Order: sequence, then structure tokens, then C-alpha cells
Amino acid sequence: MSLAIGDEAPDFTLNDQTRTPVTLSDLRGQKHVLIIFYPLAFSGVCTGELCSLRDSIDSFRSDEVETFAISVDSSAATAAFAAKEGYDFPLLSDFWPHGAVADRYGVFDAQIGLAMRGTFLVDKQGIVRFAETNAIPDARDQQRWRQALTDLGVAV
Repeated sequence: MSLAIGDEAPDFTLNDQTRTPVTLSDLRGQKHVLIIFYPLAFSGVCTGELCSLRDSIDSFRSDEVETFAISVDSSAATAAFAAKEGYDFPLLSDFWPHGAVADRYGVFDAQIGLAMRGTFLVDKQGIVRFAETNAIPDARDQQRWRQALTDLGVAV
């Protein structure tokens, strides 16, 4: 079952596309965090969503907000994906143990070994303030993320 609004977000440490460890709790008390789980690098819908995020990143990364995109791809795959598409936001690898973070957030599909399109906005205190899960083929609406940030008092 996916996390719900009001739940405490599970902490994690994952490597980004440069193999630098990123820990969610390091941002506690400092920034809200938008966490975007995506199924696979280089796939059509994922590329479209993350390119749209790249093109509007100023709405989702600021002094008040950080954004992480997480997949079960390896750090090598996320590095190639980031380089090809020009992503300068963290692409985190939930490769091993395979999908463990996605599973803790309730968005890992163990039958196919991929994360569903889960999106979570975690406030500065570590509490989930927005939660949405879309099926793998269904693209998300970034306007909902903007509204969730606005509801937290963040100018987007």
C-alpha cells in the first residue's frame, strides 16, 4: 500500500547519477522534497515526464524545495540518461536492493520489478503532504505538484 498524506516519509540513502550518496533526512528542517518515482530510464513516457520536469525545474527546485527522481536503474544508466537529456537534478538509483525504497513507499511492482509512477511531496518535517500513484503507462500532471507546493506556502 502506498504512503498516504500525513505519513512520515521513510528515510533513504541512494546514489545519484554521479554516484554521490543522497540522504532524504539530510534535508529535514531545510527543504521540502518532491520525490518522483519513474519506471525506467530511456522509456518514452519517463523521458517525456522528466524532460518536462527539466524544462520547468525552477518550479520544483529552489531555496525551499529539492526534487529527486528515483528509478530501479543502475547509477550508470541514470548517468547516461541524465547526460543524454540534460537533466541536472538528482536521478537516484534504487537498484540494489532492487526497488527497496520504492517498496517502502508502496510503489514497487514486484511482479515486473519496476516502480510505478509514484509522486510524494515531503515537507520540511518529513511528513508526506501530497501522494499520488499512477500506473506505469499513465503520465502525470505537474500542475498537481505545483498546487501541492502552493498549499505548503511555496511560491512556484
